[in-house]
Amino acid sequence: MADEDFLARSYEAFAQVEEEYKELLDQSLSPRGPSMLYEVAARLGLEPGSDALDVGCGEGRHTLELAQRFGWRIRGIDPVQRHIDIARKDLADRAQAQPELEDAVSFDLGRAESLPIADDSMSLIWCRDVLVHVDALPTAFAEFRRALVPGGRALVYQMFCTDRIEPREAAWLLPTMGCVEQNMRPNFAEAAMHAAGLQIDECHVLGTEWGQYGEEHSGKGSRNLLHAARLLSDPDRYIQRFGDDNYQIALGDCLWHVYRLIGKLSDRIYVLSRPIES
Repeated sequence: MADEDFLARSYEAFAQVEEEYKELLDQSLSPRGPSMLYEVAARLGLEPGSDALDVGCGEGRHTLELAQRFGWRIRGIDPVQRHIDIARKDLADRAQAQPELEDAVSFDLGRAESLPIADDSMSLIWCRDVLVHVDALPTAFAEFRRALVPGGRALVYQMFCTDRIEPREAAWLLPTMGCVEQNMRPNFAEAAMHAAGLQIDECHVLGTEWGQYGEEHSGKGSRNLLHAARLLSDPDRYIQRFGDDNYQIALGDCLWHVYRLIGKLSDRIYVLSRPIES
């Protein structure tokens, strides 16, 4: 027999407020979205022409956006040649209408743990959603400090696990998504920042905000949830066509977004600085 106290609370007490509760839940909490990264960058006050580095630039979308928004001279680096090729093509296409971009933006192969950058040369390092994949996180942050001018800043966006994610979920999801488990612990990441000689000026804990924002503006969360349900319902349908490796990645990517939406994962934005030694 079910707990009578639960039955009373669930079917009597809660029933009296259920509709009002749902109405309140339907009201947005006005979550901030990914554009806040550019807002944080704007507050740093870097002048046009400042030298910046986009670490793990991918296909260069953010690199080009930073150059266009702020007029910085920015170099994007990424370890994947395909990403660099796409970024360079996009740069060439855009430069036809904005020729100034050719001198302001460049793309090269490179890794966070060994930046192809001279010492004391960058006013800003931008690193978005990359460091979960880095094998030696302390080395990457040491490289950030080396490359920054004294007083230079690093803007780092990174995903972390929360205590809501079950150990078996993390043990499957993180390797599937190419993540280094310890990098997704805030204490480890922050210790690596301090050990590298970087100062944490700001830390924005986003929780489920970006997940809520994506769902409210595009239905991204529920779409990923539906896709995960289909992948789990009929694995062979997708494995036979795309192979098991691609199936695991597709399922992991769907659950990654679902887990962020329900708080098993939580993203953070850090503003770091290289102190000016007296």
